[in-house]
Amino acid sequence: MEQNNKEESKQINNPLHGVRLIDMLEYLVKEYGWNSLGAKINIRSFNNNPSMNSSLKFLRKTDWARKKVEDLYIRTKEREEFK
Repeated sequence: MEQNNKEESKQINNPLHGVRLIDMLEYLVKEYGWNSLGAKINIRSFNNNPSMNSSLKFLRKTDWARKKVEDLYIRTKEREEFK
């Protein structure tokens, strides 16, 4: 029981808790568009014939790329809060 409480308290401060990768990507594409997103994060699936499916497939397999998307998502959401 104590272990569960510790894990839950960690998640409270995690801005990605409960956010799916597809939701992050859809949000970023809506905010920036594929061209700007590809300029911010240089990933082939963002720059060459981009699609949600190919990008999600790549991001699920590639930790460094997923981390860049997560970081951009957090920064963008934080900026949105200050508008």
